[in-house]
Amino acid sequence: MTKTQRLMELVQLLRCHRYPVTAQHLAEQLSISVRTVYRDIISLQQQGVEIEGSAGLGYLLKSDGHLPPLMFSRHELDALGLDWVSRHTDAELKSAAQHALAKIHAVLPEHLSHALDHQSLLVATRGEVLFETHLPEIRQAIHTRNKITLRYKDLKDATSTRVIWPVVLGYFDRVRLLCGWCELRQDFRNFRVDRIEEIQASDEVYPGTRFQLLKRWKDYHQLREQNGYHEA
Repeated sequence: MTKTQRLMELVQLLRCHRYPVTAQHLAEQLSISVRTVYRDIISLQQQGVEIEGSAGLGYLLKSDGHLPPLMFSRHELDALGLDWVSRHTDAELKSAAQHALAKIHAVLPEHLSHALDHQSLLVATRGEVLFETHLPEIRQAIHTRNKITLRYKDLKDATSTRVIWPVVLGYFDRVRLLCGWCELRQDFRNFRVDRIEEIQASDEVYPGTRFQLLKRWKDYHQLREQNGYHEA
């Protein structure tokens, strides 16, 4: 590995961490000495890469705007999953995936551009996928933290009206699930999007941040899994 390649790998490792990471950890990941990590950090900082931290405390990448975009490897192209998104989601996400693919194509060399068009991983879908018209509205409410009101028919065909704080959308083989905090049940609940009869976004924003609600949801499901209980 050349020094240039090593520096790019080091930046990529730092990009993957939201909190300071030690030189020891970086050295182990790159199979180099800690002293080399220190020298490489200084070299990157001298090139204008904003890396904060110090020996013993760890390093955090604040900005890498002075560096050219990192190139994708073949494995990373396979991992993008944009081809699946462009074929198996609603029109809004399909369009976004196609635009993203076009942007990636524009910066890839010819041999990798060809690999992007002929990916080695395929995701098969069994049976008919239930596409819904509510997905763009739900995604918008998730991003803006707006409460949404649902008229929902459960698996027993009982209809109810729920006010939900939307957290995430789950894309499964044949169905899409809206996961959120239900004001009626005062608990997290999952709703099949194809069984939502009507949806209305409110101007009201739920309290706290989206990230706080997402953490609560993750902690909730982790506790359920530890107890061997999976909510339908």
